[in-house]
Amino acid sequence: MSGVLATQVGVLARRSMLKTLRQPFQLFPIIFFPLILLAVNASGLKAATRLPGFPTHSYVSFAIAVAFIQGGMFSLINTGTNLAEDIESGFFNRLALTPLRRVSLITGLLVGVAVLGVLQSAVYIGMAIVAGAHLEAGFGGALVILALGALTAMAFGALGCAAALKTGSGEAVQGLFPLFFVFIFLSSSNLPRNLLRTGWFHTVATWNPISYLIEGFRSLFITGWDGTALWRGFAVAIGLSAVAMLAVAAALRSRMQRT
Repeated sequence: MSGVLATQVGVLARRSMLKTLRQPFQLFPIIFFPLILLAVNASGLKAATRLPGFPTHSYVSFAIAVAFIQGGMFSLINTGTNLAEDIESGFFNRLALTPLRRVSLITGLLVGVAVLGVLQSAVYIGMAIVAGAHLEAGFGGALVILALGALTAMAFGALGCAAALKTGSGEAVQGLFPLFFVFIFLSSSNLPRNLLRTGWFHTVATWNPISYLIEGFRSLFITGWDGTALWRGFAVAIGLSAVAMLAVAAALRSRMQRT
């Protein structure tokens, strides 16, 4: 039984990856859009490094963390859109008539998303170093970034799956993008929280879980091995994954009943 499950997951994971890799209009935003925003922000906000208390002299080292979150958001949109297309085309209904287990369907999709998360994280690390960032945590830190990047992509991808299963519409999934983009801006993405000590923005950024994901990635570039930032980042990624998987399970149960 475990061998059959592994085979099903492997086939669906491969299909999930190839479906994205074969569509440049999906691959381009995942890889290059966050890097374009990084270049714009780094050139426009580099003067912020002169603020007292700013943690680094390289704004690229500070801002690169946001690219990993943006990549995760695009994973949400692409994964949800692809699943919605399968539902709209009837492919999902045909799968429901096969012996394929429900857990294999979603696990296969998310394994594919996680692998792509590793690949895009590797590109972000390489491009950041080329642009002048310094990875204080070294090679070990790069491996941790790849792991956290995969987990982040999988968490957001699961949210996309839940939205697709609930609505069955690619347009509805894409409509989530502005909402999650707002969460990034209302976080510590552009300035560290220690420079936002008072006011409503500091309160919102402190309660915003995206801040701790960003700070987990950022700590490896700026401070090296910061245990507090890392466990908070992984805790948010794992918690988000758990909540998303619960939403997927509920939406999948409802979808299967309608099917």
